[in-house]
Amino acid sequence: MRGNLATSLRRRRRPCPIKQYDRLPPELRRWLAQAALPWSPASALRLWQKLLGETAGNAEAVCRRLDLIEARMLMRDAPRIWGFPPPAAAQTAGGESALPRG
Repeated sequence: MRGNLATSLRRRRRPCPIKQYDRLPPELRRWLAQAALPWSPASALRLWQKLLGETAGNAEAVCRRLDLIEARMLMRDAPRIWGFPPPAAAQTAGGESALPRG
């Protein structure tokens, strides 16, 4: 049974996320495959198109910017979720961990 059958309102069709993902540019699909966060195809494509315009169509530069955006999101959310910054973000300039051992 599908929802409330007593309504006269038209049902809103939601796009299939798999089909949306399949229609993404290959470079964006590759980036999403290694992403740490679960991006929706729609939001990833929206950001991809915006960044393509800002980088004059350079897909490699867009991927680097997406990495920075994702790292910033992880840094913002990690303390709230885990109580400490993620290990990759806690590296000092010399490559040593800034987190206490133990």
